[in-house]
Amino acid sequence: MQKHLTLYTCLLALILGVSCNNGKKIPDVSNITMSVSLNRFDSAFFTIDTNNVQIGLNTLYPKYPLFLPVYITDIMNLGAFRDSVNVPKQVHLFLTTPDFRQLETAVQEKFKNTRQLTDQLAQAFRYTKYYIPSFHHPKIVTFISGIANYGAITVDSLLGIGLDMYMGADFPPYAQIPDYPEYMIRRFDPAYIPVNCMQVIQQQLYPAARSGGNLLEQMIEAGKQQYFLDKVLPTTADTLKMGYTKEQLKWCYDNEQMIWQFFVQNNLLYSSDWQDINHFINDGPSTQGMPEGSPGKIGYFVGWQIVNKYMEKHSEITLQQLMGTKDLMEIFKAAKYRPK
Repeated sequence: MQKHLTLYTCLLALILGVSCNNGKKIPDVSNITMSVSLNRFDSAFFTIDTNNVQIGLNTLYPKYPLFLPVYITDIMNLGAFRDSVNVPKQVHLFLTTPDFRQLETAVQEKFKNTRQLTDQLAQAFRYTKYYIPSFHHPKIVTFISGIANYGAITVDSLLGIGLDMYMGADFPPYAQIPDYPEYMIRRFDPAYIPVNCMQVIQQQLYPAARSGGNLLEQMIEAGKQQYFLDKVLPTTADTLKMGYTKEQLKWCYDNEQMIWQFFVQNNLLYSSDWQDINHFINDGPSTQGMPEGSPGKIGYFVGWQIVNKYMEKHSEITLQQLMGTKDLMEIFKAAKYRPK
């Protein structure tokens, strides 16, 4: 009976996308109250009367006093928000462009039901509150950026989600934009929304140091970010959190020792050369210089493994303490990371 129960539990875990042997200790956060809703700025913005744009902006501003100026000036680059001469003209042009109207219609159809998304974000916020008691969840607004790669942003106490960046890899407009290669388009999927949201929240809670440090330090900083995602999104697949395919993540684990030896033998760990750092930290379809099958931003994977090893050896360290740690080399020394 016990064997059958264990088998059933594992099967249920597989259905839910959770490994029953991954060793994760997931805390019970059901007692943490979290009320989350999406404020559909995207819908409200497109209801502005194009014959009275300034009046429409004035009406919208009290409802979105923080977000509207950022949206106009920084996201859409339509000019200084207080420019009552040029901004209405630019907004009028945007709202009357057929392609953007079609995009808005497609977004409304794709995201007419957002219950699953709000549930996912609420749960992620519960875990964040569990680990970081001072955390106050942000107000969420959704918007359309005109497919300008604004997937998720934070503005003070707001979390903005650019829904037009999550229409699914088969959404035809993506393929028509040369700036978006296939490996990026693959991630323009609703499944990545919680991951990207928690990434920007982590960056807001724990901003990276201005002086980035050497490659090893930047890899460990990236590893801290990945570990944070593991904790606040414990049932989300590692492939989503890393942005890798299953094959790419398997390649990393299969070649973990080789990857580490590559950095050691080429004297790269303590390099402060920006080209070396960008090469291994920045995103890309693959990592040049490594065998076929290697994914991009391989430094994130290495840093993640170092931080995992460190936390395995120091279970007394809380997530909050880890994220606040500035001495990245101490993490490396204490981890004793030597893949075999």
